[in-house]
Amino acid sequence: MLEYIIKIFNTIKDKDKEKESNEEVVIIAGLGNPEKKYIGTRHNVGFATIDALCDKYGIELTETKFNAAYGKGMIEGHKVILMKPLTYMNRSGEAIGPMCHFYKVEPENDLIVISDDIDQNVGNIRVRPKGSAGGHNGLKSIIAHCQTDGFTRIRVGVGRKPEGMDLADHVLSHFKGEEEVNLKNAIDNAIAAIPVILDEGCDIAMTRFNRKVV
Repeated sequence: MLEYIIKIFNTIKDKDKEKESNEEVVIIAGLGNPEKKYIGTRHNVGFATIDALCDKYGIELTETKFNAAYGKGMIEGHKVILMKPLTYMNRSGEAIGPMCHFYKVEPENDLIVISDDIDQNVGNIRVRPKGSAGGHNGLKSIIAHCQTDGFTRIRVGVGRKPEGMDLADHVLSHFKGEEEVNLKNAIDNAIAAIPVILDEGCDIAMTRFNRKVV
C-alpha cells in the first residue's frame, strides 16, 4: 500500500514538472556576479535591473535551479521568469542555457538578457535583437550555451574605461556622484523598454530607447 501511495505521489510530481516545463513564458535574465562585494558595481547593472523589475512588478526570486535564482510573475499581461545566474559573469550561459531548455524557451523569441556596456555613457541603454558578444564574456557564454546570438539584449551603459585603467578594475568599480543619478535613469528606461519589447517587438523598442541621453 505504501509503495502504491509513493508511486502515485511521484506520478503527480512528474506531471507537475512536465506542466511547469511546458508553460509559455519569457525569460528575462540580468547578468552579474553573486557575491555581496559586487553589489553596486558596473558589471552588476543586470542584477540591479532585475531587482528593480522585481520591485515594480512584485516578483520575488525565491526559487533556485540550474545555478540561478529566479521567480515567476507577470509583466503587463505576459508570463515571465526573472532570473540572476549565480555562476559568475563569465559562465552565465551555464545557467541560462539549461533554464531555456527546461522551460522550452526559444532564445530567439523569448529570451531577454540585460548586461553592462562599457561602450556607452552611464545613463544610456541600447536594445538589440541579436548580435555578437562584442567582447562581453557573459554574452559570449550565453551564445555558446544557447547556440545562437539571436536573442534580445538590453545593454546598459556603464561608461568607458579611463585611460591607463585596467578593464577588470573598471567594470568592478562603483558608480559615483552624478553617475548614480544617470544609472537610475538608465535602469528606469531599461524597465520601460521591456513591455514595449513584449507587446510591440524589439524594433519599436529600439526606436524609442536607443538614443543618447548623456
